[in-house]
Amino acid sequence: MSNLEIDPKDAARLTLLRRLVTTLLVVMIAGFLVLIALLVTRFPSMDAPAPTSLPWPDRLALPEGITPEAVTRGSDWVAVVAGDEILIFNAEDGALRQRVSVKVSP
Repeated sequence: MSNLEIDPKDAARLTLLRRLVTTLLVVMIAGFLVLIALLVTRFPSMDAPAPTSLPWPDRLALPEGITPEAVTRGSDWVAVVAGDEILIFNAEDGALRQRVSVKVSP
């Protein structure tokens, strides 16, 4: 092996480069730790009580030939998505309140 002689200017540049890489490493680790801390503090804990659920009606009078695809619940209504229309029912008695037609574009 041969001895390599390093110019003092190059040695100074290498020292600067080593310090920059070390600083970058420290900043990246600190940023990662801050990100983890924010995720932990912002997400609700698993022990938190569930929100109060609203009761579902016992029956919904679906019109003949309607096959429900999705159901959602509001404070005083229940919506049933069926094909190209949305049926809105009263949550108390399950009676049909409104029928909304949705245009499906090809």
